[in-house]
Amino acid sequence: MVSRKQRIAFRDLATLSPEDREIADKNQVDGKVFNIFKVLMNHPKLAKRWTVFAGHVLGRSTLAPRERELAILRIGSLNQAEYEWEQHVLIGKRSGISDAEIEQIKKGPKAGWNRHEGAILQAADDLFENSIVSDETWKTLSGTYNTQQMMDLVFAIGQYNLVSWALNSFGVPLDDFLPGAKR
Repeated sequence: MVSRKQRIAFRDLATLSPEDREIADKNQVDGKVFNIFKVLMNHPKLAKRWTVFAGHVLGRSTLAPRERELAILRIGSLNQAEYEWEQHVLIGKRSGISDAEIEQIKKGPKAGWNRHEGAILQAADDLFENSIVSDETWKTLSGTYNTQQMMDLVFAIGQYNLVSWALNSFGVPLDDFLPGAKR
């Protein structure tokens, strides 16, 4: 992962309008506003609209949580997005991904995965490298995924590619509770 400096300061949430503060509050986890939202709240209208889509991808898509997290972690790894990686390592572990598999994700789709999970990682690689899921990867995945799952997979990878770009470009620092955070 490439180290990046913070380019956009945290928004002082006390300065938000009540309506905008509600956006930040809705996105708290365990009573904490994550650093990504402290930065995004510099543009409340963007944050409000983005969280609707992000909420679908993270919590309402047709993908099994483990499979979603495999895709997210792979695109985060490809983008060298430390914040994305560290956040989703925790989510991935809660979704049934082992420590060994976390390391295996970094090695890619040919690192000992079963055919289906390897194809999930390959879809992230295909999109990252060529902006399209290859015919071979599509055929493998569509053997077990329905149309909505195929769509959700592409959108999940795309969403977290975008988020990785934003996190890297804005220089969002790791939250204090994440491994690797400067304490």
